[in-house]
Amino acid sequence: MTDIHGDAASREAGPDRAGDGLLSPVAYTREDESPDDRFYSFPRRVVHIDDGAIAALGRLYAEVLPTGGRLLDLMSSWRSHLPSGFTAREVVGLGLNAEEMADNPQLTSHVVHDVNRHPRLPFGSGEFDGAMCAVSIQYVIHPLRVFREVRRVLRPGSPFVVSFSNRCFPTKAVAVWLDSTDQHHMMLVRSYFEAAGGWKDPTVEDRSPGGSSDPLYAVWSVTTKLPPDGAPAT
Repeated sequence: MTDIHGDAASREAGPDRAGDGLLSPVAYTREDESPDDRFYSFPRRVVHIDDGAIAALGRLYAEVLPTGGRLLDLMSSWRSHLPSGFTAREVVGLGLNAEEMADNPQLTSHVVHDVNRHPRLPFGSGEFDGAMCAVSIQYVIHPLRVFREVRRVLRPGSPFVVSFSNRCFPTKAVAVWLDSTDQHHMMLVRSYFEAAGGWKDPTVEDRSPGGSSDPLYAVWSVTTKLPPDGAPAT
């Protein structure tokens, strides 16, 4: 098992691979450290949770995300899992495969962008009314920078929903995720909201549909006011 706390030397290895200071740099290493855009260059067009979990995620989105607004689908793919009948003014996808996102019928537009290489999001402050990140948080190596950026591009009081299951591409998932249980994953994502700042108390829920369906876990919060300097990621 990886020592996610590390020794003094690893803690001083710099913030670039330290989860922004939340854990040791070792916690955010991956088996495959090749550029992510290379790994995701081939369009897969697969869903990573089954129909029961997808339906549960849709119900969560219907409860938490605002209708009629502009939404950001972070680390998007060929499906956004918004429920049938959900109305949004615009849904912008941000991900690594343009072909997959072009096939997503719920996206109004999309942007190819690697949040691991460039945590700063290519949007202005306060552009969105809500955001979601489905079954992808396990791949993020700069979680606090990304959460601060999501906060920056959201309007005050807007929700950010992070969902995940027990599946992943193991060679691209960060070490702390692979070394943790589902319960620990929920606490880890909650800690991202708390450590990033600018979020109200996160809600943590097991939204698993039960039976033989895939599990589904979610953590979400809403933005508070930005800090005085705006604190964009670098």
